[in-house]
Amino acid sequence: MKPRTAIGRTVVLSLQLLLSTWYVLPMIPLVLWAMARTWPAPLMLPSQWGPAGIAEALHDDATSAFAASVLLATLTAILATPAGAMAAFALTFGPLRGHRALSALLLAPAFVPPFVIVMGINVTLLRLRIPSMVGIALALMVTAIPYTTFVMRSALAGYDMRIEDEARTLGASPGALVARIRIPLLAPAIATSAFLAFLVGWSDYIVTLLIGGGQIVSIQIRIAAAASGTGNEAVVAALSIAAAAPPLLLLLALSRFSRTPKRRESPASQMAQEARRTATGALT
Repeated sequence: MKPRTAIGRTVVLSLQLLLSTWYVLPMIPLVLWAMARTWPAPLMLPSQWGPAGIAEALHDDATSAFAASVLLATLTAILATPAGAMAAFALTFGPLRGHRALSALLLAPAFVPPFVIVMGINVTLLRLRIPSMVGIALALMVTAIPYTTFVMRSALAGYDMRIEDEARTLGASPGALVARIRIPLLAPAIATSAFLAFLVGWSDYIVTLLIGGGQIVSIQIRIAAAASGTGNEAVVAALSIAAAAPPLLLLLALSRFSRTPKRRESPASQMAQEARRTATGALT
C-alpha cells in the first residue's frame, strides 16, 4: 500500500534512495578498479585508465567459469524448488506425524557447516560414480532445500484449500488443479524459492571446490584464485562485478514480478473468483 500523504511518500522515497545507495556504493570501487590500469596509493582515483583487467579476466577463461556457475545455480534452483514445495505441502496439509521432527530434519542443512555436509555426501557420490556437475548440484540442492521449504511453508500458511475443493467439485482434474490453480496462486512464493536456491548455488565455493576436485571451476573459485595473487586487483574487480550481476538482475526481475495491481476486492474473493474461472476453463 502506497502512503497517501506527501510526507509519507517523501519518507518512503528517502528510504528507497538510502537503500539503493547502500547497495550501489560498494560497487563503485569495483567499477573503478576494473577500469583502472594503474592506481597507486594514496591517490583517490586511478592515474591511468584502461580495460586491462577485463581483458585479462576474459583471457583467463572467465567466461567458462561464469557459464559453470550459471549452470550449477540453475540446476540447484530446478532441483530444490519443487523438492521444497512438495516438502512444505506435505508438512502443511499432509497426514504426517512428527511434523516438528521432520521440519527440524529439513532445516538441519542450514545449521550444519557445509564442510560436514559435503564430506558426507562426497563419499556416496564417488562410490556411485556420479559426474561432478550432477554431484555438485545434488549437494547444493540439499543445502538449498531448507530455504525453499521455509518460503513455501510461509506461503501455504495462508493458502485456502477450499479453492481446490471447489474446483474439484466443478470437475477440474488433478493436473488442472496444480497447473491452473495451485501454481498460479503460489507463483510469487515459487519464484522467491527459486531465487534463493539460485543464490545458494551461485554463491557456493566449498561444495564446488571439494566435489568438483578442480574439474569444475566456478566464478567464485576463479575470483579466489585471482585474489590469492598480487597485482590482480583489476582482474578481481572485473570478476566480482560479473559475479554480482546475475543476482542483482534476478532480484530486480523478482521485485517487478511480485508487484500486484490494485484491486478493490478482497484477496479471498479474488482467489475464489480466479479458482472458479480456472475450474470452469478446465471443463471446457
